[in-house]
Amino acid sequence: MRALFSYGLAFAILLLAGGWLATGTLVQGGQGAGNGEKPIIAVIEGEEHGPIATTLGNAGLLAEHHQPEVDPTKTIAQRNEETTGANAPLQSVRVERFTAQAMPLQVPLRGRTQAKATVTAVAETAGTVDTVHVTKGQRVNVGDALCTLDQGTRAAAVAQAEAALAQAQLAFDTNADLRNRGLAAVNTATAAEVALAQAKAGLDNAKAELDRTEITAKVAGLVQDPLAVAGSMLAAGAPCATIVQLNPIVFTGMVPEAHIGLARTGLEATIKTVTGQTVEGTVSYISAVADNATRSFPAEIEIPNEDFAIRDGVTAEATVNLGTAPGHLLPQSVLTLDDEGVLGVRTVEDGKVAFHPVTIVSDTREGVWVTGLPAVADVITVGQENVTSGQAVQASPATEAAETTAS
Repeated sequence: MRALFSYGLAFAILLLAGGWLATGTLVQGGQGAGNGEKPIIAVIEGEEHGPIATTLGNAGLLAEHHQPEVDPTKTIAQRNEETTGANAPLQSVRVERFTAQAMPLQVPLRGRTQAKATVTAVAETAGTVDTVHVTKGQRVNVGDALCTLDQGTRAAAVAQAEAALAQAQLAFDTNADLRNRGLAAVNTATAAEVALAQAKAGLDNAKAELDRTEITAKVAGLVQDPLAVAGSMLAAGAPCATIVQLNPIVFTGMVPEAHIGLARTGLEATIKTVTGQTVEGTVSYISAVADNATRSFPAEIEIPNEDFAIRDGVTAEATVNLGTAPGHLLPQSVLTLDDEGVLGVRTVEDGKVAFHPVTIVSDTREGVWVTGLPAVADVITVGQENVTSGQAVQASPATEAAETTAS
């Protein structure tokens, strides 16, 4: 009983499927456009409108077939020409007009900060360090005392030289008085003058030697190692303290040879350090000789550093301002490549597409600055990847498209 039920159900499904297929359409290709298509039920009945087909059509179960309006006198090539040839609808693109502006010319440099000078204050005479007046990291100005050497014997030498000078002066005055009264020969004046001059020179030498015991700063800056220790013995030329000159401080970098023709001293520059400091400076030096390894030219930018906030050896990036030149500020999305891989921009000129190779000068948050475009250019902003040079297009302003979308 169960088997009969299963066979019966399968037979019913088969009948329903056959009936559904009979209401469809048979398509036989190779007979031209609009030919070779007829209802399946017409094939079964052997005629176009048989009784079964009429019944199914009245019941709304027969698929309707509408033959396209095709001119049978035209070939396939002629019909393709109507849809893709000169008579075909023009490709639609969106354009935006860009006008040349004053483009800032800037050269980025990578480098680091560097002290303008590192000066070692040395002893000009030998002696024991009596007092060290500074500590490491202390800020000093020109003339500030750094170290004092033992002055014992040198102070005594000054006193002795002063006494010798006083004696020589007295002898010179006495000789002059005797000569004026005719009591001394005229030729004795030379000996008195020589003795007086020697006494003065001796006093000057003694004072100079005493002054050498005071070691002072010749430049302003920060005290660094090496620093002498009180009680140590310094020979002539031995360091008392090292001073790092930080005002002004210098940014050192390398100018690529491609930009060396534009570089010159006196240009303004902006320096940003990795520590977040941004300062202004001026190009103070450009080497006339390129580095053998990199073929770039060493350059220096002098930066005011009154508060010593910028330290020596900090990684930084400088942007040197070279002036301005005509250029276009474009959105990066309009840049494209031609068939040969050349970077450029597609524009519409007299209703046709034109391709202009461009050079990117700088990339900013507002867009990319490029050169190579006409002074006024209608740049394709939408659809530039779907057209080629010389193709006629239907161009509409991008602003109108935006207004239509908004409305």
